[in-house]
Amino acid sequence: MDQSTIAASGTCADLFAAIDGLRRDLKAVILAHYYQEPDIQDIADHVGDSLALAQVAAETDAEVIVFAGVHFMAETAKILNPDKQVLLPDLAAGCSLADGCPPEAFGKFLADYPGHKVISYINCSAATKAMSDIICTSGNALKVVASFPPDQPLVFAPDRFLGAWVSRRLGRDMALWPGSCEVHEMFSEKKLVELKALCPGAVVAAHPECPNAILQHADHVGSTAAILEFARSCPEQEIIVVTEPGILHQMQKQNPGKTLIPVPGADESCSCNECPYMKKNTLEKLYLCMRDRTPEIIVDPEVARRALVPIRRMLELGR
Repeated sequence: MDQSTIAASGTCADLFAAIDGLRRDLKAVILAHYYQEPDIQDIADHVGDSLALAQVAAETDAEVIVFAGVHFMAETAKILNPDKQVLLPDLAAGCSLADGCPPEAFGKFLADYPGHKVISYINCSAATKAMSDIICTSGNALKVVASFPPDQPLVFAPDRFLGAWVSRRLGRDMALWPGSCEVHEMFSEKKLVELKALCPGAVVAAHPECPNAILQHADHVGSTAAILEFARSCPEQEIIVVTEPGILHQMQKQNPGKTLIPVPGADESCSCNECPYMKKNTLEKLYLCMRDRTPEIIVDPEVARRALVPIRRMLELGR
């Protein structure tokens, strides 16, 4: 079967074999976020959350980085590897948090907070990162915020729910950019409470991008990697999961005997608990982007130079 036929009508087995061949030919590494479709997670060299994938991208010796995630993740990989080719299966795989914090508006917002240090969640554009003092992920946000002296005023962007959760945990006020993840904001508290009533022995694991109305019902709040660790270590056999359901693939593989219960969005007529951007990537698009070596991520060199500083600060804090 030739390569054009593989993309059009090949089976998963054909695509897996073709992708594996291209990986060897390109000397490529495939990075996939937990929210990607199961087939992409299974073919990837590394599956992780934003922090783990940034760490891998910073250390890889691969010549080509294929990022099965969203645009800001691939941008971060490019900033860390300016001389390497970084590919993204679908350039339209964006992020509501990144799109909701345009650098021009963010600059005007920062002008109202002189003397503040700026902590930006990794879910933002390279241009927004370039305006920041340090980057964080949901996995290290508490550590990053706590690294500043108590009397240092802080701005936290772009996720107000993650920022508010950190503020509550640390007892620290921060100026919050009014952004949110359209997926985590849509989880239904009513449905969560109903599930808890139906499954009284279940524990609840939630992502800190959720509003506090959701988090107040959780037994564990943490990043996707932390949720996976909680699922492995908790003795309970039923886990109600409040984050993008792509994580269930790894959770089920790691916990074959446990029952995982995803919480639906407020509107049951749509897949509102699924990230529409993450799901733009498919196995076919992954194959095609490697075959054609496009779409390629390009970052303005000056923006990349300035954005690299806060990214490196984050990575150094984790060492």
